[in-house]
Amino acid sequence: MNEGILSNVLIAVSLTLVLAGAAAVVFTRHPSKQAVVLSCYGLLLTILFVVLQAPDVALSQVAIGTAVVPLIVVLSIRKVSAIRAHHHLEEGEEGT
Repeated sequence: MNEGILSNVLIAVSLTLVLAGAAAVVFTRHPSKQAVVLSCYGLLLTILFVVLQAPDVALSQVAIGTAVVPLIVVLSIRKVSAIRAHHHLEEGEEGT
């Protein structure tokens, strides 16, 4: 009986942490900071999947949601920034 209550408490705590992490991702304004928060959110989801006894899903979440997706977001942000900077330099040269 005690084991069932502990399991339910662990699931409730994990779901609450995932909810708080999702809110943190949504309310983070700067895209590069948002990528870091997204990575932390992936870790929270991993914990939830482990608590729910889904180790295969947890392993996939660690690999993709915690590492690959935030990395792609950061690289995209850097590329867009470089393109914008190059575009502004070209506009400055044309104006002189």
